[in-house]
This record gives sequence, structure tokens and C-alpha cells, in this order.
Amino acid sequence: MDVNFRKIDIDQFDEDVLHESELYEADPRDPSEVLEEAKQRQAAVRTSLARSDIAGALSIVLENAPYGLNVEEAKNLTLQTLLSILNSTKSTEITGVIKSLSPDAQDTLMKYLYKGMGLPGWGDISGSVLLGWHEKLTEVAGVGCIVRTMTDRRIV
Repeated sequence: MDVNFRKIDIDQFDEDVLHESELYEADPRDPSEVLEEAKQRQAAVRTSLARSDIAGALSIVLENAPYGLNVEEAKNLTLQTLLSILNSTKSTEITGVIKSLSPDAQDTLMKYLYKGMGLPGWGDISGSVLLGWHEKLTEVAGVGCIVRTMTDRRIV
């Protein structure tokens, strides 16, 4: 019995198929430029954390987040930088920090929270930290933040 028909990609014959690259505009920056910017942001975040400026550090890392196909290293560096901020924040400060963010930054933070939850074993961060931030972010930004995050095709 011939079962090779199941391995045929029928989308290659469809003129109306939607490709990943058509869902959003690609990041116009060069991947090396994006990586260099992520490294600079990481240094700026360390400086802000040394001054105990959690809100400033968070807005630095959420500003102009890397997205697209060829910037995985910059995405991972930005995620690790963000996770270090989340891990060093006291639970009593979280709500105030979230309120200081713009709605776009809150949506981007939600994307990073979900990306952190998608890591095997949740990476270097405790699950209670990510879930605590998620709870406080949902209280401040509402359920619309989750919906916007799930429907936005720009993956951080």
C-alpha cells in the first residue's frame, strides 16, 4: 500500500497560502545590529538595577523588542535580561512597576512572560515569579493584554 500521498505538502500548490513572512513586516534592522543593541540594553539594565530603578530597567528592555526570523540570539539575550529583572524585583513593588509602563510595554511584557513559561523547566527562574508577574500584570492591564499578546504575530 502506497502511503507517500500523506507526505505531500499540498500548500505548495495553493496560490492563496499564507506564509509566516506575510503576517507582519520583518524587522528592518540587520541581525548583527539587533544583537549589538540587545547587548547595549543589557548593560543599561544592569546600571539601572544597580541604582534599584526597576521600572527604568524594565522600560529599557521592553523598548524596541527584537522580533523576526533571524534574530534568535538577540531574542534570547533580551529574555535573559528581562528574567533577571523579574527575579530581582520584590513582590510588593510589582504593581507599581507595571503601572508605570505604557500599554504597549505591558503587552510586550506579557509576551516575554509567556515565552519564559515556554522554556523547559522555566529556565533560570522560579515558576512562582513568572506567575506572580502574570497575575499582577493581568490585574493592571486587564484580560485585553492577554488577547493582544495571543493575536499579535510578532513573536519576541
